[in-house]
This record gives sequence, C-alpha cells and structure tokens, in this order.
Amino acid sequence: MINRVLLRIKIVQILYSYYKSDGKSLPLAEKELFHSIEKTYDLYYHLLQLSIEITRFAADKIETKRNKLRPTPEDLNPNTRFIDNAFVAQLSNNIQFNEYLQAHKLSWVNDSEIIKVLFEKIIDSEFYSEYMNAPATDYAADKDIWRKIFKKIILQSEELDDSIQDQNIYWTDDIEMVVSFIIKTIKRFDESKGDEQPLLPMFKDEEDAEFARKLMRSVLTKGPKLREMIDVNTKNWELDRIAFMDIVIMEVALAELMDFPTIPVNVTLNEYIEIAKTYSTEKSGTFINGVLDNIVGQLKSENKLIKVVMFSDNKK
Repeated sequence: MINRVLLRIKIVQILYSYYKSDGKSLPLAEKELFHSIEKTYDLYYHLLQLSIEITRFAADKIETKRNKLRPTPEDLNPNTRFIDNAFVAQLSNNIQFNEYLQAHKLSWVNDSEIIKVLFEKIIDSEFYSEYMNAPATDYAADKDIWRKIFKKIILQSEELDDSIQDQNIYWTDDIEMVVSFIIKTIKRFDESKGDEQPLLPMFKDEEDAEFARKLMRSVLTKGPKLREMIDVNTKNWELDRIAFMDIVIMEVALAELMDFPTIPVNVTLNEYIEIAKTYSTEKSGTFINGVLDNIVGQLKSENKLIKVVMFSDNKK
C-alpha cells in the first residue's frame, strides 16, 4: 500500500525534522521513518472504519424514528438500502480488518461528532439520492456508492481533516493518498471472498521497505558531499538564503539519482519536483529542477551517473 511516492515524501519530512533537531542518530531517524509509515497504515484502517461507523449511525437514526411516540408510516417503513449495503456488511465481518482494529485500538468513539457531520453531507448529495431511489441495486452499486462517498465527501471534508490532525500528528498530510488506497481497496472487493477478502498490505513487497531504508541511510551518510554538490551549483545563492526544505529535497533526490541505478533519471527528477511544489515555496519546483538538471549533466559528463535498464522491473 505504501508506495514509493509516499515513501519519498515521508523521507523528506523525517530528514527535515532530523536536521532541525539536535542529538538524533541514524538509527533513531530510521526508526522514526518506519514509525511514521506504520501510522499511515493505521490511517488506512481508521478511514475504512468510517464506512462502518457512518452506517451504524444511519441505522441508529432509523431505529430512533421507529421508537418515536408517534412514528409516521415512513418512520415505520424506512428505506434501508444504505444500512443494508453489502460492501459494508462484508467489511464489518472481515477477519483481517477486525484483528487489526483490535490490535491497534483504532476507534471513532471519541470523535463521534464527525460521523454525524459526514452522514449529513452524504444524505444531502445527489449520488446518495440516486442510489436510494434506484429501482434496484446490486453488489457493484453498493461498492460504487462508497467509492463516491470517500472521493466526494470524506476526501473533501475540512471537518474530517481537522479531526484527523487532532487525533495524530503523523496523519496531517496523509488523507489524500490514503483515500486513494481505500478507493483501490473497494474496487478490489469480491463478494465471493466473504470475510477473507484481503486488504492492502503495508508494503507491496520487501523491496519497497528496503528502498526506504537504503535511501534514508544514503542521505544521512553522504550528507556533506551532497550539500557540497548543491552549494557548487547554487553559487549565485547563499545556502542560508535557499529554503531549507529545498536543500533537503535536493539532497534526497541526489541520493536517489546516485544510489538507485534502476530508477530512471526523469522519474526521480519529476517525483522531487512535485514534492517541492507541495511542501516548499511557490518557486521551489522550478528552482530545484534547474539545480538538479545541472548536477545531472555534470555527473553524466564525469561518468558518475550510471543507470541500468531493467525491463522486468517496474519499480519507480
């Protein structure tokens, strides 16, 4: 689940914090990196859990109306299509899902107000009305409504964003990426697999975990050399006048360029330019692109940048 795009972001964030703090060591920085990754995986389960909590909230509202002193015919015979959703029922019985929630003690019990807010936004949406009033629905429709809820309601909710930031500092920038993983998960759900439907693993494979570990170590062990390369190629700028985040991003990019021969140069450059656009200043993407492009040209002319084409390797 934790792909290399997110791993690069995590490494930049951890290194920025590492450089700004005193007394840290490489083992501690590496430990912090993997702790951050684990917390992102927690968020994957925690947000998936919203589908069950929102459905439970909807069911409770129906039951409350049924038990009113003077219930209306609609109260007594409600449309239960939403609370009978087959995808949510399958997820709620999922063995892997429930074991993880229990082991990591993930719950929305202390943030119940956000469940109400999200439910109200859902029932006000046009796609909810279409789903509830369709002549018939099937398993595919039950999955589709929740893909739309995550994409159009949960991902866009400022209230949820605030709640997530309050719950865990490691979750601050992860919602968009994690919701994309959840949408992928919903698409993969197969009714025939019942409670044994596999969820996404933390890493696709051990190679991605090793990529993160190796890249972190490379930056920390080669820091002075990488900083010197940046300094030489920004001679018209004082290093202390360059945004510190830009320096960190360029260090990580250079470490990847030099130590991962199977990753194409353009892939590395594009990834870190995008990170700069999001996490640094407005002009950082253009600035970093120019500096790294100069360094890549020099490394190639000195035969210090060797790239190996691996036709069977799709890793980026």
